[in-house]
Amino acid sequence: MHAIPLDYEVLRLIWWALLGILLIGFAIMGGMDLGVGTLLPFVARTDEERRVLINLSGPTWEGNQVWLVLGGGAIFAAWPTIYAVSFSGFYLAMIAILLALILRPVGFKFRGKVDDPRWRSVWDWALFIGGFVPALIFGVAVGNVLLGVPFSFDDTMRATYTGSFFGLLTPFALLAGLVSVSMLVTQGAVIIAKRTEGIIAERATTYGKYAALATLVLFVLGGIVCLFWLSGYKVTSVQDMAGPSNPLGKTVVLEQGAWRSNYAAYPWMLIAPVLAIFGSAIAWLALNTRRGVIAILASSLAIYGIISTVGLSIFPFLLPSSLEPKDSLTVWDASSSQMTLFIMLLVTVVFLPIILGYTFWVFRVMRGTVTTTSLHRNPNAY
Repeated sequence: MHAIPLDYEVLRLIWWALLGILLIGFAIMGGMDLGVGTLLPFVARTDEERRVLINLSGPTWEGNQVWLVLGGGAIFAAWPTIYAVSFSGFYLAMIAILLALILRPVGFKFRGKVDDPRWRSVWDWALFIGGFVPALIFGVAVGNVLLGVPFSFDDTMRATYTGSFFGLLTPFALLAGLVSVSMLVTQGAVIIAKRTEGIIAERATTYGKYAALATLVLFVLGGIVCLFWLSGYKVTSVQDMAGPSNPLGKTVVLEQGAWRSNYAAYPWMLIAPVLAIFGSAIAWLALNTRRGVIAILASSLAIYGIISTVGLSIFPFLLPSSLEPKDSLTVWDASSSQMTLFIMLLVTVVFLPIILGYTFWVFRVMRGTVTTTSLHRNPNAY
C-alpha cells in the first residue's frame, strides 16, 4: 500500500476547516432562504407581494440546500463519533428542524393550488415556520456546544445522552439562537432589498437594518458572556495529534475563561470576531445608503465571522461533554481513519469546485429583479 502523502494531523485540521466552510456555506446560501421565509409575513403584506418573495427564493432554495446535505455528510464520514452523539442526543431538535424544512417545498407547491386567502395565509405562515424554526434551533444547538452537552461513553465507546429537548433551551442557548435568527434575517433582508423594488424593498431595508443592529449587539453580548462568564473546557493532558481516535485517553477540566485562551495564545484569531462586528456594521450602513451588493457581501462577512468565532474559540473541541468532561470530543480524537479522510479530500477537491461553479452560474442566471410585473410575464411562477 502506498503511503498517504498527508499526515494524519494535517488531514484532521483540513477537515476541521472544511467542516467550518460547509457550515458557513449553508449559513450564507441557505440563510438567504431561511431569512426570506422568516420575513415573508412582515415584509410582504398582500398576496402579490408574497408571491414576489416566494419566487425570489423558490428557484434556488433546493440548490442552497446542498450545503446542508454536504455538512451532514461531512460530519457522518469525517467525524462519525460527532455524528453519532449529536444526532442521537439532539434527536428531537433535529426532527423539529426537518419538519420545518419540509414545510418549505410543500408551501411553495401547495400555496397557489387554491385561490383562497385563508388557504394561502396558512401556507405563508408555514413558510415562516420553515424559516424561523431552523434558524433558531441551529443557534440553540451552537449555544449548547459552547455550554457542553450531557453525554458520556462507557468502556466500549457506547454513548449515553442524559439531556432532553427542553433542557437545550437555557438562557445562553436561547441568546445564541437569537444571534442566529437575527444573522439570517439580515441575510434574507439584504437579498430582498437588492432583488425587489418599491414598498417590498423598503420594508426589507427597514427590517434588515434592525436585524443587522440586533446581530451586532447580541453577538457582542453573547461573546462577553461566553468569554468572561461561562466556564469553558481545557485539555490538561498531552494529546497525540496523529494518534488513533479514542476520546477516552485524555483529561479535561472546566475552567473560567477557557474559551478565550485561544485568543491569548494566537492573537490573529481575533480577526474572526472583528469581521463579525465589522460585517454587521457595514451591512447596516449599506442598507441605509441603498448599496445592495455591499450589503450582501457585508452580511455574508458577518456570518463568516460569527461562525468562525465559535470554531476558533472552542478549538480543538468539537463537542464538549458537560457530563464527563474527559469524554469530550476533539479534532484529534473524533475523526475517521487517515485513509478515509484522504479519500474524502480527493473527492472534495473534485466536486466542491463543481458545486461552487454551479452555484455561481445559477445565481448569475437568476440575478434579475423580481417584481409583480415579472410574475405576470412568467407562466411558471409560483
